[in-house]
Amino acid sequence: MKTNKVLSQLGMAMRAGKLITGDEIVLKAVRAGKAHLVILAGDASDNTKKKFRDKCGTYGIQLAEAFDREQLGRAIGKPERVVLAVTDMQFGKMIGSHLSQNTEVDSIEQQTGQQRQ
Repeated sequence: MKTNKVLSQLGMAMRAGKLITGDEIVLKAVRAGKAHLVILAGDASDNTKKKFRDKCGTYGIQLAEAFDREQLGRAIGKPERVVLAVTDMQFGKMIGSHLSQNTEVDSIEQQTGQQRQ
C-alpha cells in the first residue's frame, strides 16, 4: 500500500465533495447505498469497528481499516477522523484498489507483534 498516494487521493475526494465523515452520517450513507467505500481508523474503538464491520457486511459495502485517526484527519484537512465514506464509485474503486494491496497478513502481523511486546 502506498500510504502517501492513498492519503492524497482521500484529500482529492474531499475537495471534490465525494467524501463524508462522522459516525451517523456514514451509517446513513451505508444504509442508503450511497457509500462505495468506508475507511475506518485502525485506532477506532472495538465497538465502532464492530458496528461498521456489521453494517458494511450487511449492505455489501467495502470496508477498509487503515491509518489512524490523526492521519485520516490530516489527509482531508480536518481534525482527527475515525470513519470516512467515499460516495463516488470511481473514487471508491481508485482508493479501494490501493488499500486492498495491503494484505490482511500485514495487519495480523502488526497486531501479533503488538501483543508480544
